Amino acid sequence: MGGAGMRVLAAVLALAAATRCAAQLKQDYYAAVCPNLESIVQDAVAKKVQETAIAVGATIRLFFHDCFVEGCDASVILVSTGNNTAEKDHPSNLSLAGDGFDTVIQAKAAVDAVPQCANQVSCADILALATRDAIVLAGGPTYPVELGRLDGLSSTSTSVDGKLPPPSFNLDQLTAIFAANNLSQTDMIALSAAHTVGFAHCGTFSSRIQPAAVDPTLDASYAAELQAACPAGVDPNIALEIDPITPHAFDNQYFINLVQGRGLFTSDQVLFSDDRSRPTVVQWSQNSSDFEQAFVAAMTNLGRVGVKTDPSQGNIRRDCAFLNN
Repeated sequence: MGGAGMRVLAAVLALAAATRCAAQLKQDYYAAVCPNLESIVQDAVAKKVQETAIAVGATIRLFFHDCFVEGCDASVILVSTGNNTAEKDHPSNLSLAGDGFDTVIQAKAAVDAVPQCANQVSCADILALATRDAIVLAGGPTYPVELGRLDGLSSTSTSVDGKLPPPSFNLDQLTAIFAANNLSQTDMIALSAAHTVGFAHCGTFSSRIQPAAVDPTLDASYAAELQAACPAGVDPNIALEIDPITPHAFDNQYFINLVQGRGLFTSDQVLFSDDRSRPTVVQWSQNSSDFEQAFVAAMTNLGRVGVKTDPSQGNIRRDCAFLNN
């Protein structure tokens, strides 16, 4: 068999393995050991979001950044040690808000405070549940969360390289990086709507608003607003709401913004400016229920990416930020 054939075979085997692992996930995985798991996590997330609404977008983004690197295994939560730089310290992850990590840590503490549940539930599953609960608290759709993931046994900064889509990506690049995780272009467009909540630093979109070369796909008045908020020389760490219309609501306003030329990132606005994805954007801008249905399907698919269910691949961490001794 030639090199190309071997690569195809390897891809098929990897997909089959991923499908088997995903098939082992189930909604009632913890029913016998921690029957009140979902309500415990819901209460903890509600408390955190009540403290700061930033936790919603931060938790959703944390889940995405986790799943796209080593699979949904909570490896992004591990901290660096003296001889290892962890995923969370990769440049692509330095902008992850601490409130996302804290949401998981608090939910884990609440779960482990129940004797029956202590050290029975993985951080990866708590992150998946907390993400769903944060979405619901912001007005988004609820959906059943498949459970049974184990926590990863390693986390290295180098593993992040090339795994996360930068805000400069075009449609082909976005489609390819999602396809590498068995996610369709429709999944990609739906998941991009997580930008309906959360913040972005000036440095991530400053190239689009340079006075001498404003991105022509940007609405002129929106570009002027962004220039005023992020003038040349401003601290690149200054952050703006990604959705300036309903920044704390999980809704289809993201797509309405794209139709109006008010997508903050190149990777946002390209979904409307590219003829191939525009029909989906227009449809979801006009029909929130269609969007929510697609989003739920995409989140379910995302939650299956690279999951670890074999004890040789992972375990249940006692502390989400540290490997078990």
